Amino acid sequence: MEENAEKVRILREWIAKQPHLPKKNHVNLIKRFLHCSNDSIERAKKLIDLFYTLRSQIPEVYSHRDPNSPEIKEAFTNIQFLPLPKFTKENYQIFMYRLLTNDVDKYDFVNGAKAFSIVADVRMVEENTIADGEIPIFDMKNFTLKHLTKIVFPLMKKISTYSEEAHPMKLKQVHYVNAPPFFDRFLSLLKPIIKKDVLKMVHFHLPNSDTLFDYIPRDLLPEEYGGTVGRCNDLNKKWVELVLKWRDYVLDEDYWNVDESKRIATDDKVNVSQYFGIQGSFKS
Repeated sequence: MEENAEKVRILREWIAKQPHLPKKNHVNLIKRFLHCSNDSIERAKKLIDLFYTLRSQIPEVYSHRDPNSPEIKEAFTNIQFLPLPKFTKENYQIFMYRLLTNDVDKYDFVNGAKAFSIVADVRMVEENTIADGEIPIFDMKNFTLKHLTKIVFPLMKKISTYSEEAHPMKLKQVHYVNAPPFFDRFLSLLKPIIKKDVLKMVHFHLPNSDTLFDYIPRDLLPEEYGGTVGRCNDLNKKWVELVLKWRDYVLDEDYWNVDESKRIATDDKVNVSQYFGIQGSFKS
């Protein structure tokens, strides 16, 4: 632990010497970079630079993210983003995404992505236990063909690339429960966007199926899915409250802003235009 504390100190000193990176950072976030980089300082430096640089190229999601704004509050009303409290025996954390209404007029892909990003950022500083992997579960019960037409796929490609390459969490499995009859169409649209390695992790589960429990113990899930970690509405209330608690952090640009004009010239500069177009993962 002392060795890792020293590595975190070294990383924070390094960030302070990079004029293009944000002026402020939270120690829990730096711990996650180090953990996701297998405790390698040099790998963590590259991941940190990718994290901030790629985010800066997605202003549609990573700007105007006030949790108190009507648009974001509406997103949190219609979608639940639930990091679950119990980890798997492999020390993986489960994250549930639930669309609460099939009313397509209440679905805004961009604002939903912003709300998702806020919860992701809050998790990285609020939670002290760092998981060794991430298992997202998407409940498709209320997802219709009309929702499919509202997805902004070029933006989804950017978000996917950032998540796969620069977000300090390692994806282990991806599950879609209550998969609708048209899910093959949805998958065909995902294939050009998501890396082949990630597609291999994807599992689909039909309505009223128990196949999810072949991968995840039932007791780790909310009560609505046969588990014991509490009801979804209660878990959601907790996380909406946490988002508001961390509102100043989310909105403080000194934690997020990148100024490429101040970057020290090196051979390691992130080529964003190329990066958003390549396959392969730094976080292997």
